[in-house]
Amino acid sequence: MTAPSASPIQASPGGPAPVDSDARLHALDILRGLALAGMILVHFHQRVERPVGGTEDLIGWGIWIFVEQKAWGTFAFLFGVGFAVLLRRLDARGADVTPIYLRRLGGLALIGIVVQVGFGFRILLEYACWGLVLFLVRGWSTRALLVLAGLAACAWPVIAELTALYAWKTAASMPAAGDRALIDAVADAAQRGTYGALLSARWALFVAGLPHRWRDFAPDSNLTLFVIGALALRHRVFDEPLRHVRLIRGWMIVGAASWALSWTVLRALPAVPFEPADWPLRYGLGLVQDQWLCLTYVGAVVLLLAYRPAWVGRLRGVGLAGRMALTNYLVQAAFFDVLGSHYGLGLRVRPYVYVLAMPTFFAAQILLSRWWLARYRFGPFEWLWRTITYARVQPLRRAPAFARASVAAG
Repeated sequence: MTAPSASPIQASPGGPAPVDSDARLHALDILRGLALAGMILVHFHQRVERPVGGTEDLIGWGIWIFVEQKAWGTFAFLFGVGFAVLLRRLDARGADVTPIYLRRLGGLALIGIVVQVGFGFRILLEYACWGLVLFLVRGWSTRALLVLAGLAACAWPVIAELTALYAWKTAASMPAAGDRALIDAVADAAQRGTYGALLSARWALFVAGLPHRWRDFAPDSNLTLFVIGALALRHRVFDEPLRHVRLIRGWMIVGAASWALSWTVLRALPAVPFEPADWPLRYGLGLVQDQWLCLTYVGAVVLLLAYRPAWVGRLRGVGLAGRMALTNYLVQAAFFDVLGSHYGLGLRVRPYVYVLAMPTFFAAQILLSRWWLARYRFGPFEWLWRTITYARVQPLRRAPAFARASVAAG
């Protein structure tokens, strides 16, 4: 039994509109939900963890090596899949792709700016920038895209290594990384200032970074995962996973092996005398890195749902949270900024406390998502983003009978 296919829908007379739950790939919703659960641990770890020692410190260490970059990586992979899903549906109904997709990126960029300045989370704006790069190469062949994925992964580490080696050989100084005074001002405002002071410092840092915004278009591991996700959808891995078992197992093995090599062989390399030349080597020049473990996680979930379809129903609540991934992520961003900053609670908790609190927080997001989706077709920010994307207000409220059937089906 294969995963449900994402069949295209017909455009309404008023113009193109997004699909509803009947044409969803449920594996993607479940993966988004699981990534959201991982991000709760990551946000606790990054924003509110109290420094501890001894055995308890292993909790934070475990989140770092098993969850942190892997949750981000899963979202990047799924962004690439979502990109390809949108293009497939637009192509199926003959819609003009370019304006719709550029509005989609523009909407994400606007949301990203608000989140970056308001709560200090910058990833959405970067996704919008990288999404433009992905859009420009969407017509490339599979082989060309795989080459791009490899180059994207190693571009910055190789540049950094060559720059460091040149500076070492010529005794030149390394370029400064960012405006340290503004970064310190943000950190100081978060620890001692009001929300107004923090907002002002974040805005100043954002404006100061605008001349360097071109760096967000530079290849990195996120673009690598975008490309891999888009290729997975192009080759119908999520539509027909049982026809691609060898491929899925292959990327799972590569992900696990890369993670293992990163934490054993690369971390054990002798230190390079010139420190700036050391990290690119321990990073495997971008090609061997622990973040690729996210591919193992993704493959495991896809195969579980393909071989054991009953798990789609068992993970229905996780999928509902994943259907509102943007809204739930923004709720997390606001919650943890208030929780950890001085203008809010300024809270610091021990690792065992937040590990116990994480299931409760995620269960609350599941219940809220279930309640909302029983009444509305999209999460509030998903609705806003889709309204921007399609340049017309999208219908939001469900008919009561359809709402009950949709939520029951997950």
